[in-house]
Amino acid sequence: MFNKLIQTPQSAFTVAIVLSLGLHIVLLAVYAPIDIKLLKKKDDLVVIKLEEPKPKPEETIPLQPAQTPTTKAPATQAAPSAPTAEEWAFASKYTLKNSKGYRHSWGKQVRSMMGTAVEGADQGQVRFRIEIAPNGSIVNVETLWKTSDKAEQLARKAIGSMPPLPPTPTGRSLIFEKTISFSPFANDDSPIYSNDCLPDPPAFNNPFAWDGKSQQEIKKNKPAEQLSPAALAECLKQLPQDSMEALAAHDQRQLDQWRSSKLKQGK
Repeated sequence: MFNKLIQTPQSAFTVAIVLSLGLHIVLLAVYAPIDIKLLKKKDDLVVIKLEEPKPKPEETIPLQPAQTPTTKAPATQAAPSAPTAEEWAFASKYTLKNSKGYRHSWGKQVRSMMGTAVEGADQGQVRFRIEIAPNGSIVNVETLWKTSDKAEQLARKAIGSMPPLPPTPTGRSLIFEKTISFSPFANDDSPIYSNDCLPDPPAFNNPFAWDGKSQQEIKKNKPAEQLSPAALAECLKQLPQDSMEALAAHDQRQLDQWRSSKLKQGK
């Protein structure tokens, strides 16, 4: 039967069209319900309801009881004792380094009469230029600088009420500068005398300095003056034995001046 239908080209073409149409109708019948359902799902409206965010309740931090500030007692340093009669006897005969012992005893006498130094606004330093006559009387006191008005006031009051001083060691007027420290953190300034026979180094002058007019030349610095053997032997006779307190004070001053915070790293 089928062979008869496709014997001619026209009949074969007609059969092909009928079969194609039949196949498409079957496919539509099978898949059409799924597509319709998908379309219906796509047509559904999605409603999103936006709500304002509710503020979070603030966390209440319980208050801690107020702590009473601890008051630290200020540091103090009592005035040193005045120079003894033995110290003044030594100072009145020691001529080296511009009467070094006399200058130290004078500053110690002044500080001993200024009272206790208390940490605070009144602490500080004052530096004077002093002139003392050969008989020990004070001729002139000039303030070079100060960091505390109270320190200057107390120092000048002490200078004005000092007991009579012994004559100067050289028999001539003694002119020097002295810093008085009125502070609870002041170091002991007791001097050492073991190096006083060494010559003072000469003042440095720039050998290449030139005024631009005169003939240019390189100036040599003067070498330090050396004592003769006899003068050195006479000088050594004046040197006292340095006390342990003076040596410890000297070492502490050197440490305070030259120590570095970097040396403490790694400890």
